[in-house]
Amino acid sequence: MVVLILYLPIFINLYESFFSWGAMSTRHEFVGFENYIKMLQDDIFYIAVKNNLTFTVMSVFCQIGISLLIANVLETKFIRRTAVFFRTVYFIPSLLMVTVVGIAFQMIYSPSIGIVNPLLEMLGIDTANIDLLGNAESATYAIAGMSQWQYIGYTVILFIVAIQNIPSDLYEAAEIDGAGAVKKFIYITLPELKDTIIINTIITVTGSIREYDEVFVTTNGGPGNASETLATYLYKVGFTNDQMGYASALAFFIFIVTFIIGLAQMRSYRLDDQQ
Repeated sequence: MVVLILYLPIFINLYESFFSWGAMSTRHEFVGFENYIKMLQDDIFYIAVKNNLTFTVMSVFCQIGISLLIANVLETKFIRRTAVFFRTVYFIPSLLMVTVVGIAFQMIYSPSIGIVNPLLEMLGIDTANIDLLGNAESATYAIAGMSQWQYIGYTVILFIVAIQNIPSDLYEAAEIDGAGAVKKFIYITLPELKDTIIINTIITVTGSIREYDEVFVTTNGGPGNASETLATYLYKVGFTNDQMGYASALAFFIFIVTFIIGLAQMRSYRLDDQQ
């Protein structure tokens, strides 16, 4: 079943990437590496790669770094009594459909009816030319910010579960030795959460490389191609332009990148275990 559902489609996609063909055409012409050469000469491809890197950096910073800090705070003795409330508040956005979140943030970011521009005006910032989703320089960051708001709670819950599985004896021994909250976090929490951090990082990074839904719902890659990602560009090339061979090459590139990243992270994890 794994071979049929996973590996066979990968090899079929690789095979089709060496042909020029379309779903609406009977032409199936072998072109060799022409699709890959075209990809490397495509300016929109590099825009998409840059945007995916932006999503990746922001996602790792927020969904790994900030999520871990939030989870650690929620598991402290002072907040533990109300932790259930905060866990629910953080987790609810991840249960919402991307379409709903996208429409909501379109209204939030709107320069006419949104709440972001009025807040900036209260801070003394001129918002006459500010349109977060309509500006080529800010669209990708605005969508990435929306994505972090939706999914940061999911990784918070995963970190909380992992923290709860850390033996309390370690923290008690550290308190006896006079360790403060910061030292306990650095010398106990972080080492004990290594497995969870690696897994969450792999999920976050590969998800950022395959970023599609949020962009499609909010800007569809616009304005122009400013917020295009590899996945949205693949969709347009394949299903709008009917260049299935080129789309197959883009798809295989996405697969190779995510595979290498996952393999490298798992490899580094095994090396740490051996050390």
